[in-house]
Amino acid sequence: MIKLVPMRITVCLSDNNRPEPWVESLRRALPQAEIQVWAPGAALADHAVVWAPPQEFLDEQQRLRGLFNIGAGVDALLRLKLPPHTRIVRLDDAGMSVQMVEYVCHTLIRHFREFEVYEADAREGVWSYRRPRAHRDFPVGVMGLGVLGERVGKAIAQFEFPVLGWSRSPKQIEGIRCFDGAGGLDDFLAASRVLVCLLPLTAQTRGILNRDTLGKLHGGRPGGYLINVARGAHLVEEDLIPLLDAGQLAGAALDVFTSEPLASDHPFWRHPKITVT
Repeated sequence: MIKLVPMRITVCLSDNNRPEPWVESLRRALPQAEIQVWAPGAALADHAVVWAPPQEFLDEQQRLRGLFNIGAGVDALLRLKLPPHTRIVRLDDAGMSVQMVEYVCHTLIRHFREFEVYEADAREGVWSYRRPRAHRDFPVGVMGLGVLGERVGKAIAQFEFPVLGWSRSPKQIEGIRCFDGAGGLDDFLAASRVLVCLLPLTAQTRGILNRDTLGKLHGGRPGGYLINVARGAHLVEEDLIPLLDAGQLAGAALDVFTSEPLASDHPFWRHPKITVT
């Protein structure tokens, strides 16, 4: 009689992600499997559920057949030396596109309709008139046209904003004017007044939001606006405030930062043109 060896799964999470809920859910879903939280020296596993694991984990777990990432971004994994036979599985959506659409559309419309001005007026008890803006004057450029970027771009188009998209390789998406590659980046930036970053973080995209690229928004004219919901390392943080103070950028909404949690003394918290979430 052949004795079946149970599948062993280890959970290794960082960045304040608690492993306990994952372990409990996995045990309910796979009662025949052995589920453990990884610690140095743990038994070898067949599969792992991870978020930004240390190299030590992969050096020990040389038997892994599958590495299941709990988010869409695998940049932290690609910086590591992985066992050659290990397959990486990432979340393609899992509800994240709806959250991205909500965030970007809310932020875009809040800026376009100047609600921050109305809020400031309300605090001072001031009744003022704002001339309505035209959607055609606020073309929105989406950097990154993967699953999330395409969904966000199509949602923005429903509000009748012109939508542009930029990706590493050529794409054709209905309702989105697409640019690609290094050769198309400057034209894309010049045609975009609002820039939404949904890029993966790679060696090529690290620091891509900088004084030079952000200064090219809106054809180099004042009034550009940045929304970054991708990775903090896409933005060269020290370049942002000078652009805002000079009036080159009208504002920025940032949901990600180079170092998280954002330090309490970071100037982004207090800058009147930056929204931090």
